[in-house]
Amino acid sequence: MPPTSTELPVAVFDSGVGGLTVLHECLVSLPHEDYLYLGDTARFPYGDRSPRELLAFARELAGILLDEGTKLLVVACNSATAAALPALREELEGRVPLIGVVRPESRLAAAATRSGRVGLIATPATVASGAYERALADASGGRAELHAVASAELAPMIQNGGEVDERTVECVERACAPLRGARVDTVILGCTHYPLVRPVLQRTLGREVEIVSSGEAIAAEVERELDAAGLSAPTDRRGDYRFLASGDPEAFRRLGTRFLQLPIAGVRHVEVVPAGPVPAATGAAA
Repeated sequence: MPPTSTELPVAVFDSGVGGLTVLHECLVSLPHEDYLYLGDTARFPYGDRSPRELLAFARELAGILLDEGTKLLVVACNSATAAALPALREELEGRVPLIGVVRPESRLAAAATRSGRVGLIATPATVASGAYERALADASGGRAELHAVASAELAPMIQNGGEVDERTVECVERACAPLRGARVDTVILGCTHYPLVRPVLQRTLGREVEIVSSGEAIAAEVERELDAAGLSAPTDRRGDYRFLASGDPEAFRRLGTRFLQLPIAGVRHVEVVPAGPVPAATGAAA
């Protein structure tokens, strides 16, 4: 017997393993739901991809997850959300609820800021899209000003899975310096990889700066959407979680366990359309 709509999983996709920080919050906040995660590790990083490429990637990944069966789709990649969410939302209207990371984070930042000066650290593609400026303006009624910093280095450094060392600290300090100069009191982590170096970010920014990340914002949004659509699973059960990867499954499992902070028993490989190399001159990020 096929599963009913409430029994289907919540599906999440990301450029790599960074979106597992979002999945972690969902697993903790909504443990009764089932989840299906797809990491596009074969085409990582996304941060210097063109909007056209990102839209094509997002459409393909959404199609894979819809074929697997899902009741709600989360675009956990900030670059893909910024480039593709409006088009995806229009194309999937009436089929499945769709959540991205930009608006939930912007709403939290608008509520948190005291001075109206909000910082953003994100990939070049995300910053160039202007998606956070628009979302923050909407969320704050125009009362908050965004100070955005593009980092082409930080997400790949984190994805590589090495120890947090002086290179990581120096990269964080470069990204945070303009935000300290702008005297922001709230900073949005505009990439799902960044929560893994949150202690370094908080130390660099200062304890008085509020850091907003996508995990808690998305978990709350998922709960609201499922309740509104009548799709929530019964709360007297413990849900399951499964993983798909477009790259090497074992490499995803090893690195993903660090990001998820929960066991990953196995990962199934899925094929995607190969992409060209990221331009080497400008670096890359997720």
